[in-house]
Amino acid sequence: MYPEGDFAGAEDRLRWFLVQYWGGPQTFNEQRGHPRLRMRHVPYAVTPDMRDRWMRHMLAAMDTLDLPEAHDAAMRQYFTRAADMMINADDEGQRL
Repeated sequence: MYPEGDFAGAEDRLRWFLVQYWGGPQTFNEQRGHPRLRMRHVPYAVTPDMRDRWMRHMLAAMDTLDLPEAHDAAMRQYFTRAADMMINADDEGQRL
């Protein structure tokens, strides 16, 4: 899902986005500007299948954590809403 050789950068950007989203330092904004998630992903066809694969990885990562139940539920709900919002193409890659 990420350009060849850019996985480490993607991991870092996601980490800082999540830290900022959940109330931490504004490092993402300082380094990258306002998140504008949907706008930043417009150049890429994000299909329901891609959403599902991303969600499987994010939820599997969540399963490794020992968060308080309310925090776990809030994060899972956020990931679901955000992933659904990112879909901009059908499973054949045709833009919606």
